[in-house]
Amino acid sequence: MTVRIEDKALPSHVILKRLTNYYAVSIDLRLRDVYRQLLQKLGNPHLNVPPVIHVAGTNGKGSTIAFMRAMCEAAGLRVHVYTSPHLVHFHERIRLAGELISEEHLCDVLLECERANDGAPVTLFEITTAAAFLAFSRTEADVLLLEVGLGGRLDATNVIEQPLASIITRISYDHREFLGDTLQAISAEKAGIFKKNAPAIIAPQSSPIIVQTLHDKAADMGAPVTDCRYQVSDNGFVVNGISFPKPNLMGEHQYANAATAIAALKKQTRFNITDDAMHTGLQNAEWPARLQQLSKGPLVDMLPPGYELWLDGGHNDSAGEALAQWAREEQRPMLVIAGMLSTKHPREFLAPLAPYISALAGIPIPGEEKSLTGQAMAKAAREAGIKTAQGAENAETALIWLLSSPPRPARILITGSLYLAGQILNKNT
Repeated sequence: MTVRIEDKALPSHVILKRLTNYYAVSIDLRLRDVYRQLLQKLGNPHLNVPPVIHVAGTNGKGSTIAFMRAMCEAAGLRVHVYTSPHLVHFHERIRLAGELISEEHLCDVLLECERANDGAPVTLFEITTAAAFLAFSRTEADVLLLEVGLGGRLDATNVIEQPLASIITRISYDHREFLGDTLQAISAEKAGIFKKNAPAIIAPQSSPIIVQTLHDKAADMGAPVTDCRYQVSDNGFVVNGISFPKPNLMGEHQYANAATAIAALKKQTRFNITDDAMHTGLQNAEWPARLQQLSKGPLVDMLPPGYELWLDGGHNDSAGEALAQWAREEQRPMLVIAGMLSTKHPREFLAPLAPYISALAGIPIPGEEKSLTGQAMAKAAREAGIKTAQGAENAETALIWLLSSPPRPARILITGSLYLAGQILNKNT
């Protein structure tokens, strides 16, 4: 396939739409050979990227990477980052030596991949991951923090032969149609990123079967294991006898993500990240839509005095448990606006939160064909134990309904999907 001259003037979102049309299915783990052939046609760029720290798991991948990025940058390192999905703009997925990829650079690598692929069936995630590897291979940096898209064993990112370290964050039920119906099966798939002699860092887990499965897979691969442990203290938390300050990211669960980041950086041997740099990174880390308080925008302008508006992209049972732990610490009522994809399990997500929610408004996710309706979301909420729940057309009408009861200061949480979070951020930042 030749890229026409006029293609050079196309914006990235148009190119991405065209790439989406090459293969109607967004996820197909059977296309591994086609994807590897594409990498070969591109000169195997994944073999020429900076040293990699590979991160898989269900919850906490992005936060753990955010902590590592901030710590590495505090140590003076140039850091590439690959994460997904994006919230507002696709460029958020690819960070080159500290900066989001430019529009021109993104268009160039996307068109190069399209030309090399020559119309073969390939998913959007696979071809854009190839484009990311191209960009990473052509920009000088010290380390690449690489997030798995789905699972691990068959993921498009799992072509790195010898990472500095492999991290598994907290595992929960995730993409069951692809990874399996049990925590053991899901854990085995995610452990597919372990490599011989590369440290395997395991975050605190909810079940012994998860830990045992990860240990067994690491042993099979010859990967030395570190189980991350920490203790919360009055002023922060302690890892292996070393005190660290409270993380900048909100929520009790962020201690585990921060400790996992610290464990990984201490186990890799390529760089020396000092404790001072880790302290600085913990206090500077940023990761949008993870218990993020919104301070401006039309939704914030609708709030009476004393109300707060928070945003979190959580969408599974582990995320619900983390949010419940956060809600438990707050005395004010909590009102929720929730939207989720039909591929998720809303009752499992909402059940841990139910005791702390005074009322919930369900909304559809704008522009998402697989979104639950507001009414379906409200029905799931009632089934999860939230007595006051009803559907709404959008976030604005949901907020109006939630605020219609006698006013009293409350926390309002918008949650259920990173896709919804992206829509909210696009209009309220």
